[in-house]
Amino acid sequence: MAFGIKKSFFGRLQEKIEDVLFMRPEIDEEALDALEEALITSDMGMETTLRVVAELRAAIKAERLTDSEQVKGKIAKIVEGILDKGNRHLIGDARPLILLLIGVNGGGKTTTAAKLANLYRQRGESVLLAAADTFRAAAGEQLEAWAARAGADLVRHKEGADPAAVIYDSIQSAKAKRVDVLICDTAGRLQTKKNLMAELAKMNRVIAREFPEAARETLLVLDATTGKNAVSQTGEFNEVAEVSGLVLTKLDGTAKGGVVVTISDEFDLPVKFIGLGEKLEDLAVFDPAEFAAGIFV
Repeated sequence: MAFGIKKSFFGRLQEKIEDVLFMRPEIDEEALDALEEALITSDMGMETTLRVVAELRAAIKAERLTDSEQVKGKIAKIVEGILDKGNRHLIGDARPLILLLIGVNGGGKTTTAAKLANLYRQRGESVLLAAADTFRAAAGEQLEAWAARAGADLVRHKEGADPAAVIYDSIQSAKAKRVDVLICDTAGRLQTKKNLMAELAKMNRVIAREFPEAARETLLVLDATTGKNAVSQTGEFNEVAEVSGLVLTKLDGTAKGGVVVTISDEFDLPVKFIGLGEKLEDLAVFDPAEFAAGIFV
């Protein structure tokens, strides 16, 4: 994958698949049942797992697949088909671009904002970060430190300020400086879904009014290690915001990679990036084929 993806993060999920298929002279119903269990325990949802196994069973019969390598290759193709959303995976080339990051606290939004800033800076583009999470204590200071490491400018207000005001000032600065990419870190969770919806709507109104010419992406940042909770969070945020894509964080060394497939399947949302560690460089552009092959081949 682009930007140096680590092969190691596939490890434990890949090992589960290997354990199921190792030393089996044929892929029978017992093997398929074991494979089904391995996928479910890797946080691939029940419905998605059943879909994968059903397609695999049909392919084994129709294509006369007999050995484990053939089966792993077929599983990879099935999963790739679920993950592949065409060009929707990619952030477009239109500039200026606004990336609005949403998601619960602790999911990795702030570090993702910094990693995205670093990614675009490495491409030679100018970046401005907006510290619009004014509710979480020290969120602004945290983003300021990350911004300095990424070499990106930052707009922040005092704690408790109106997030929409931060967005407004960030837009004015971005326009004045002709910034290529404006990345907005937002609050993770307000008291109620209604409050969250109101805050996101207010920020989006400011963007639409003050910067209508900018391309816009709303990226939901999810902690992959939370498994099924990441699925429920996707449902909740998808109700209150027009999510255009996903960023899956903390995939380094986790056996929970199956959740990526489930979320993409259930919500028809493209994964745009995956986070693979704590360093600024530990962010990869998502590639469905390489992701699927990395798990199963």
